[in-house]
Amino acid sequence: MTNIPPPAEELRFLDLELRRLDARRAQLLQRRAWLIGVLRTATAPASAPVSTAPRPVRAPEASPPNVQNVLLALGGILLTVAAIAFTLVSWGHLGIGGRGAVLAAVTLTALGVPALLLRRKLRSTAETVAALGIALTVLDAYALHVVALPEADALGYTAAASGVLAALWAAYGLVFRELRLPLPLAVASAQLPLFLWARAADAGEHGTVAALLVTAAFDVAVALRVGDTGVRAVTAVFACAAGLWGAAGAGFLSWSATDLPGAARAGALLLLAAAIALVAAWLITPAPRATGAAFAGGLLVASAAGGVLRVALPDAWTVPGLLACAVVMLAVVRTALPRPIVRGVAGAVLLVHTLAVLWTLPTLVSALAGPVNRAGKVWSGAPPNAADAVFADGLPVHHPTMASLVLAVVAGVLFAGARLLPLATTQTPGRSEGGSATRTPTAPATGPTAPPGSETTAPPGSPAPAPAVTPSVARAGALVLLWAAGFVLPPALELPYAAGVTAHIAVAAALLGAAARAGSRVLALTSLSLAGASSVSVAFLALATTSATLGTLAALTALFLAATVVAARRPEPVAGVAPAAVCAAVSYAAALACASGAAMDLRPEHTGLLMLVVPALAALAAARLGRHPLTPPVEITGAVAGGLAIVLTTGHATTLALALALGGVIAAGTALRADRRPVGYAAGVLFLLATWVRLAAWGVGTPEAYTLPVTVPALVIGVLRCRRAPETSSWAAYGPGLAATLLPSLVAAWSDAHWQRPLLLGTAALLITLTGARYRLQAPLLLGGTVLVLDALHELAPYIVQVVDALPRWLPPALAGLLLLAIGATYEKRLRDARRVRDVLGRMH
Repeated sequence: MTNIPPPAEELRFLDLELRRLDARRAQLLQRRAWLIGVLRTATAPASAPVSTAPRPVRAPEASPPNVQNVLLALGGILLTVAAIAFTLVSWGHLGIGGRGAVLAAVTLTALGVPALLLRRKLRSTAETVAALGIALTVLDAYALHVVALPEADALGYTAAASGVLAALWAAYGLVFRELRLPLPLAVASAQLPLFLWARAADAGEHGTVAALLVTAAFDVAVALRVGDTGVRAVTAVFACAAGLWGAAGAGFLSWSATDLPGAARAGALLLLAAAIALVAAWLITPAPRATGAAFAGGLLVASAAGGVLRVALPDAWTVPGLLACAVVMLAVVRTALPRPIVRGVAGAVLLVHTLAVLWTLPTLVSALAGPVNRAGKVWSGAPPNAADAVFADGLPVHHPTMASLVLAVVAGVLFAGARLLPLATTQTPGRSEGGSATRTPTAPATGPTAPPGSETTAPPGSPAPAPAVTPSVARAGALVLLWAAGFVLPPALELPYAAGVTAHIAVAAALLGAAARAGSRVLALTSLSLAGASSVSVAFLALATTSATLGTLAALTALFLAATVVAARRPEPVAGVAPAAVCAAVSYAAALACASGAAMDLRPEHTGLLMLVVPALAALAAARLGRHPLTPPVEITGAVAGGLAIVLTTGHATTLALALALGGVIAAGTALRADRRPVGYAAGVLFLLATWVRLAAWGVGTPEAYTLPVTVPALVIGVLRCRRAPETSSWAAYGPGLAATLLPSLVAAWSDAHWQRPLLLGTAALLITLTGARYRLQAPLLLGGTVLVLDALHELAPYIVQVVDALPRWLPPALAGLLLLAIGATYEKRLRDARRVRDVLGRMH
């Protein structure tokens, strides 16, 4: 009879056998691999297996052409060194005929051999021999100066020799065009003749700079006419170096000139450098390079004009005169010149305008910081004029009238540019590339608002790219500059103090009108910000006299309120204008109330009571507005003003209590609105604080007088909350109110030597505990019970101390041990009792 195991047992047995087979198979495979390795090692000398994998081939460290060039270079260097040694050492051993014959033969041979080598296609060798021949020509020139012309001036001879060598090397390079070295060397040698000739002829600094600029012009001409890439690159580098050196020298001569003729000569040199740069910009093909050259040319023209004007005009007119030249240069951007040149010149004009604005910054900063000094001289009397009132002591003030003029001119240029900026979106015809794309400028030719940029290609009929500077941004910048000009002008003209204050108020009014009516967000916010800055400045400026302060604050309050109304009633109001204006109006109203109290010689606490009129009016206005978007800023600003008013009353306790109570009335009135119910908590806090301050002023030290005004309203609110939401926890409804009185009273009872407070506290805690047990409420039950127990312990404490003193010392530890034994013996029962108590408390609210 066959005994078949259960399926689970059989499956376990099969898995075990399979694992044993896998382990044995892995062992056999490892043994097989080892045996194969042993056999291959034993048979390797007799018949090595041929690997089909490609063997790595070591790359040569140097290619044949590179090796050839290195060898040829070394050979040429050695021959050149030998020639130099022969010329310097062995020259004196030969006669004149021998010397000439040797030099002529060696030089002509070195210069003629490349022709034969080039026919045999040995270009590298020809380059090396040609380099040797060119080096020998330099030695020939040196030898000629030492032997035949020893008395010739070194600089003059070097200038002539470098010119002759440049011509010879250029002719040699043109004959043998396959050689790459002669023409760049000719260009390098051509840099020296004019400069060395000017130094040799003692042409002075102007002549030396002129020589450098003429050399740069020659380099530009060569770079633009030569087709060889290497020669063009070398020539461009020398052109930039000579041009920059010459332009820097001319600029130094211009700004160091002390008379008009010297400035005129330096200006002519700068104009020559500008002409070279502009011609190069006209002829250069890549647009970015052409723009850069035109930018340099525009700066050089402006520098030339500025250098002459600096000497010809007074100091105050130097920057305005330079700015006038820049404005005249704007005419070029309306011409039919290529767009890269227009952009370059526009960039230069933009830089000049920027520098002119920076020149006005010290005066503007002084005018802005000056009125703040009036905060330390409140109502000290009107100054003689606006200049004494505005400009701060110790800060630099450079020609305020000219500064105002410069700011106004730049603002006018920006306004004009903003009018022309929309033309940038109009596609203008230009050179086409392959007939499939037209050149479209990315920025219009509008002066400083059109910075230099590159051209982009766009298919015909496609929309033109947006300009880099939008008309709104340009107008905003112009508005800022115009505001700065108007800010500096009254003190610059030394107007009377009253006229200066009136002018600043008028500027603020105009800006507020612009902010309220502007359709662009950028312009509206810019105007509003400038109006705010003007209002703050004139508010400080008006602190000189009482009448000026009150009149200015009243005017600013009315202006901002009017701006709020106008901005809010627009069909499509600009976001942020009306809320900011109404906040400013409420703030200036609070400042007016404070200034009025000070003008009436009121004490600070009474001035604080007067300032509470502002939050009251703000609360009424907010109630009138309802759910209008202006309601939150009105309420927030009014609350801040109320807080400042309360702060002013902190010096007098009775007045502080009154101010807190009035603030509570205002908050309670606000809480009557359905959407402002949470403000009632703030009203309760204010009333409570008013009560506490009043009690402290009366000298009341009983804690219950401070806590009961919190407990009673809190419990009332808890009852109402539980009626409205029966699921509310008793801790949330009654816990804060009960703790507000029970805990401070318990602390006072423990330190009270009399019996009245502990008795009353225990009675109240008992009633609260019974109430919690009656209505199954956790918070009253636990809080009342805990306070009741602690109060009872306080009453029994003296007796406990007496009993403990009378007992033997060993008795307390023995009792504690017996207690622990009893608890341990009945642990399970006590645990069940604790769980039962927990369940009972958990079923309570």
